[in-house]
Amino acid sequence: MPTIAVVTDSTACLTEDLLAGNHIRVVPIHVIVEGRTYLDGVDISSDEVSAALTGHKSVTTSRPTTEQFFEAYTEAAASGADAIVSVHLSSALSGTYDAARLGARDAPVPVEVVDSRTIAMGLGFSALNAARAANSAADLPEVCEAARSTAADSQVLFYVDTLEFLRRGGRIGKASALLGSALRVKPILHMVDGEVAALEKARTANRALGRLADLAVEAAGGRQVQVAVQHLDAPARAEEMAARLSDQLHTDVVVCEVGAVMGVHVGPGMVAVAIAPAGIP
Repeated sequence: MPTIAVVTDSTACLTEDLLAGNHIRVVPIHVIVEGRTYLDGVDISSDEVSAALTGHKSVTTSRPTTEQFFEAYTEAAASGADAIVSVHLSSALSGTYDAARLGARDAPVPVEVVDSRTIAMGLGFSALNAARAANSAADLPEVCEAARSTAADSQVLFYVDTLEFLRRGGRIGKASALLGSALRVKPILHMVDGEVAALEKARTANRALGRLADLAVEAAGGRQVQVAVQHLDAPARAEEMAARLSDQLHTDVVVCEVGAVMGVHVGPGMVAVAIAPAGIP
């Protein structure tokens, strides 16, 4: 059987614990603070991004280079991979998918590049399920299907204190209709057709977070699922959300902070919930 490697990008927000044993390579996206470029998760953290945003510094992001992807694919091949599945954040939000496709052209082994049409742990669970399939000796089409089907059947729901950071970064998408009332409401957002869209709105943060939990339980639909709660500079909110979901869904919940790139676009106070189909045991 061929050996299949899995590559993703840093917006998957996979922790070291989740990466351990799954042999997933992560290509970092660029974060630019006051004109200086950093690599997400390598030389800049989400805490540093939160501090920069709070300090009103200029913070933007940029996709990885084609060369970064080519190097990741070459390293995977050198480590014994006969083929690669490279799964990335929505192409509607970033040029990362296109850079991966360009990097794959000259790769030493076949590379299938998957547009997850999602982000955060919606993408993370897609990469994890692909890696689990590969570790179970699945072939290339089966590993690709694990990535695609997980992404398609995942939901990422999130609350933000303000829409300002999404607006600044041009990632407001279909949620732009809320901008006129942004100061008076607390939005709950989700991913629709690869873009950020408004789902519901509440008058207060507490009501929005309570509704976020309810919507996550509805998204699970009584199925066996994987659940992650992510945040930026809001650990108490995240832990409270995770405890509630663990009780209601009777499953372990991954709790982690989003990466630096995600942080740039959502801002401090964000809480996200990702619901994905259960992976291969």
